[in-house]
Amino acid sequence: MDAERIAIARDCLEAAHTGSLTFPAIIGRLLAAGFEGYLVDYRCGTQSYYLPDGDAVTLPLPHSAGSIAPTFDATSVERLIRWAQADGPDYSYPAFCEQVKQAGCASYLVTFLGRRVVYYGRTGDMHVEHFPG
Repeated sequence: MDAERIAIARDCLEAAHTGSLTFPAIIGRLLAAGFEGYLVDYRCGTQSYYLPDGDAVTLPLPHSAGSIAPTFDATSVERLIRWAQADGPDYSYPAFCEQVKQAGCASYLVTFLGRRVVYYGRTGDMHVEHFPG
């Protein structure tokens, strides 16, 4: 993967954790750079960004407090998604990461092609969230 796309992926990852860009703005930047999606893997502590030609880059996640609960709580995951979508003054992505892990989320896949995010638990349980609109 070329250095410019890696820099965009790195900037988007940092922006999510600092709150300097919203989720829709991050999606827009990644789409404009040609990415088709990404995977957040809390077990490995990585985030991988994918291009349509099969090329990918994997970056380390900033440290996130808490561990992944053994049981996937889809109701709690959905509540946390609504909290993130509301983007209120009490929301932060690092807090979302900590709490979604406490709800049993081990990883999630964002697919721009499928216009959805699929949240996975350690046992394969999942919640599918379609992009709004």
